[in-house]
Amino acid sequence: MSTYKQKLEACGVEWPELSRPDLPFAPTKKIGEVLYVSGQIPEKSGDIAYVGQVGGEIDIGAALQCARLCAANIIYWVDRALEGNLDRVVQLAKLTIFINAVPGFAAFSTIGNGASEVMNAVFGERGEHARSAVGMAGLPANVPVEIEAVFYVR
Repeated sequence: MSTYKQKLEACGVEWPELSRPDLPFAPTKKIGEVLYVSGQIPEKSGDIAYVGQVGGEIDIGAALQCARLCAANIIYWVDRALEGNLDRVVQLAKLTIFINAVPGFAAFSTIGNGASEVMNAVFGERGEHARSAVGMAGLPANVPVEIEAVFYVR
């Protein structure tokens, strides 16, 4: 795991310390060899790190950092689901990136790149994925970015 942690930190993001939220769904769900990761928000040390709409209170630089934090949180939950063995990741199949943006904002793909770059750096070829990056009129807790993922694992 330390190499994955080092790769993540080389992307400018610390290894997360998260606890399972008291919500009526799980952070991950494994069905066969597919691992679904619930939407992750830019949470850091138990707090929401950023709030607001991209193109309003949140600029592109902050939105990119949000995407990186969301990616780190995804990796954290995958690590937990795979009992601390990220080598069990065969392939990241898909990222879906939701961006809480003001009307007229259109750089969704640019923000999505923040998460994609983290996944590619941490997992190498196994991090190459299909992706959607879409704008929303709002997200839970008014976060700027939320990202969900689908992994193929062994």
